[in-house]
Amino acid sequence: MEENLTIERSNIPLKKDDFISDQMVKWCPGCGAHAILAAIENVFPKIGYRKENFLMVSGIGCSSRFPYYVNTYGFHGIHGRAHAIASGAKVANPRLSVWIATGDGDSMAIGGNHFIHIIRRNVDVNIMLFNNQIYGLTKGQYSPTTPMGTVTKTSPYGTIEHPFNPGELVIGSQGTFFARVPDNNIKLMSEAMMDAAKHDGTSVIEILQNCVIFADKTHDQITSRDLRDDHQIVLKHGEPMLFGTDKKKGIRLNGTRLEVVTLGENRITLDDILVHDQYEKDPGIHLMLCKMSLPEYPVAIGTIRSASFPTYDDLMTESIEYAKANSKIRCVDDLLNSGDVFEIK
Repeated sequence: MEENLTIERSNIPLKKDDFISDQMVKWCPGCGAHAILAAIENVFPKIGYRKENFLMVSGIGCSSRFPYYVNTYGFHGIHGRAHAIASGAKVANPRLSVWIATGDGDSMAIGGNHFIHIIRRNVDVNIMLFNNQIYGLTKGQYSPTTPMGTVTKTSPYGTIEHPFNPGELVIGSQGTFFARVPDNNIKLMSEAMMDAAKHDGTSVIEILQNCVIFADKTHDQITSRDLRDDHQIVLKHGEPMLFGTDKKKGIRLNGTRLEVVTLGENRITLDDILVHDQYEKDPGIHLMLCKMSLPEYPVAIGTIRSASFPTYDDLMTESIEYAKANSKIRCVDDLLNSGDVFEIK
């Protein structure tokens, strides 16, 4: 995948310090958002665009403080509307590298409509979805990704709602890019952010974020040091899907289903293991990878899908250029004198 060539590159080398804001960071100590911020500060200089060409957009929530904490242009919007704001900014100025910081509640509850449609349109923006499975800023209500049965401030006997799977929702919305990363792996987050920056179209990075106050250790079964080797599979393009402490477990396609197998058992060899292809246009395998969950499967981590399709902003630009070249109306006078006109004497 190639980066957007319409965005101006910096003519001087940029460093992490160039993107560190002078604002006090007001997240709780231990919040996973600190690691996400560190990853962005590492990645933006490597992307290589001019500082003036980065735009951070957010809605409402703990994640939405992000524009204050990155030394770029920023827009702090209202609840659920970050995607609409970002779409307008990108279409109006294609020379911007637009990044959205949003939460599971901000994007998939009040902002759900804007979320699915920015993905469907494939506007060239990058969405960082902080998924802590709770409403943190408003003090602990269950969110659209809270696991069923979880006791929260608004579900004292356990929530009875089925949660969204963000990856499944993205691909169901015709998504062209989806990655999932844990907040305690800055290296992997940085790699996914670089993949997103290079992708031409809407990229969604689901970040498994820990809220130490209202949903502490909600992702612990996936991200903890003791369990992560067996409970997550880190996908790399062109490499076999192996996991486990000794990399002896793998994923193979058995008919129409994915299956966990062990090398050496039942004549299973490396040739039986699926090789990850993030650029495949058909979303079938990508969707199955997004849906894998404990305890039957490990959780897929890394860039799952990065397929190339036309973007809304490119098609909009082409449409405008075509209209300019072919329309009989070239100015306001042409418009006022078009159709049926008459003169009053």
